[in-house]
Amino acid sequence: MKKIYERFIFKVIIVLICVLIGLYFGLNSFVKNNQKEEVGVTTKPVKIQQVERYSLDLFMVGDALLHGAVNYAAQTSEGYDYSGMLDSLKPILSGYDLKYYNQETILGGDYLGISSYPRFNTPQAFGNYMVDDLGFNMVSLANNHALDMNEEGILNSLEYWKQKDVYIAGCNESFEQQQTINIYELNNISFAFLSYTYGTNGLIAPEGKEYLVNVYTEDMLKKDISKANEMADVVIVSMHWGNEYQHNPSDEQQHLAKLIADSGADIIIGSHPHVIQPVTWIDDTIVYYSLGNLISAQDSLPSLIGMMGSLKITKSVIDGEVDIEISQPKADLLYTYYNNDYTTFKVYTFDELNDEILNNYEEIYQEYSSIIQELDDSIIIGGIK
Repeated sequence: MKKIYERFIFKVIIVLICVLIGLYFGLNSFVKNNQKEEVGVTTKPVKIQQVERYSLDLFMVGDALLHGAVNYAAQTSEGYDYSGMLDSLKPILSGYDLKYYNQETILGGDYLGISSYPRFNTPQAFGNYMVDDLGFNMVSLANNHALDMNEEGILNSLEYWKQKDVYIAGCNESFEQQQTINIYELNNISFAFLSYTYGTNGLIAPEGKEYLVNVYTEDMLKKDISKANEMADVVIVSMHWGNEYQHNPSDEQQHLAKLIADSGADIIIGSHPHVIQPVTWIDDTIVYYSLGNLISAQDSLPSLIGMMGSLKITKSVIDGEVDIEISQPKADLLYTYYNNDYTTFKVYTFDELNDEILNNYEEIYQEYSSIIQELDDSIIIGGIK
């Protein structure tokens, strides 16, 4: 009887052990499965947004209008030396990627004769000074004086600019060149630079060579700018337009600015009035209606006060999608000083002025700053350095 009881107890123990082993493995499997699910939740890969950013800083000044008096001050026994006239800009320019000005008077070849108003021809030494010494690298050529030295002057000018590391626009050697939208790239940002003028003072290009100067029509502007907008990240348009000596942009300027903006331009840089005009936004397009004169020998205060402008171009690439932002549009003032015998010409920033150079310069600064902000008081005055 005792042996039977012992065998029974032994069997019960064996069964219990089997049950416990089964429970152990079952619970272990359950825990592992749960752990896998938890790990799966917590370690699921999170998509990280890929962002790349690039930027370009643009600096702008207005018309280089080289009257005879300016050339007289630069003349030496060996030619022309403009050093010193615009040296105040040199430390400013060094901080920018794109540095724009309008070459109002053609560098048509010195052998054609250096001349002043009404048909200008400026020494090519001035271009050397602007590019080689100061560092300008973006030059607009389309203006009302582009044909002052006829076709030969334009072709000479284009040959001259080919020797320089600059972006030029506005004049062309051929119809094919005029129809080509040049796309440049700097700091991983592609840009188109276009330049146009309202006319050429009644001078007409030879028949069949109307391509020599970009005299705009609305259809031309829409076609070129729309095409450029499809090809480049940023479209910069230089416009020689408006009424001379008028601080307010004309109705035509405002109409064209809207057309240009709607066609896809990001930045519009204006010249020709020889005085400054306001800066404003048209949707996402920034418009400098007129930068005024950079340097000249004109004799009225409004024509001796020019504008320098700057802005930032930012390109963001987010998961392959490109976004362009134009920001921080700034403006500040310049003053061209010359003495009565035309032996000294110098362009000053207003920070350098005193009442001996320009009487009441502080009041003048406030007055002309208000012109810049007349259409948009969010435009930043100062801070260009």
